[in-house]
Amino acid sequence: MGEYAQSVLAFVGALGAALAVFMIARAHGRVTSLRLLLSGVAVGYALSAVTSLLIFSSDSAEGSRSVMFWMLGSLSLGQWNAFLAIALGAALLGTLVLAAGAPVLDALAAGDSTAHSLGISPDRARIALLVVVSLCTAAAVAGAGAIGFVGLVVPHFARRLVGARHRMVIPASALLGASLLIWADVLARMVMVPRELPIGVITAVVGAPSCWS
Repeated sequence: MGEYAQSVLAFVGALGAALAVFMIARAHGRVTSLRLLLSGVAVGYALSAVTSLLIFSSDSAEGSRSVMFWMLGSLSLGQWNAFLAIALGAALLGTLVLAAGAPVLDALAAGDSTAHSLGISPDRARIALLVVVSLCTAAAVAGAGAIGFVGLVVPHFARRLVGARHRMVIPASALLGASLLIWADVLARMVMVPRELPIGVITAVVGAPSCWS
């Protein structure tokens, strides 16, 4: 796989985690948004513990520090290479697919009973969405690391600006998320010159208070 190996393996790992979340959520009945959320939190903590164990058991202090920096996210290594090409392709494809599926997302947001009445299978729709989101997340994380709070906070701001219909929320979220990431990167490079902060620190500072608003 060569230069694409990291992105491919990131996608496999993200897809595996997404499937684990779905299977846990489905273990005790029908899949609901609340069960998916709680299962995601549980799987996230479990995988975080495994990652921490691997870092702790490493013999290289510099390697551990690099991994921790990558886990908080950085655009410092961004360049026109395979990573950027894959991330750009995944972002465009994911945005188009989600925008095309906006009516399905609207139906799921209204509840499973509404989705069923419209001829939509909630379980199948959620599986398809998990695959698309896993592809986009894996492509982004493989090139820039894990940058938190962007996907959690930005859609809520988008809904306040354009309303709740996903046909408008999805492109608005893409533009707002890109803008937030650019400004977070600028701040990360300026706050502790000549050192660079991980972007995840900036997005956490911005995102955590926003969750309560």
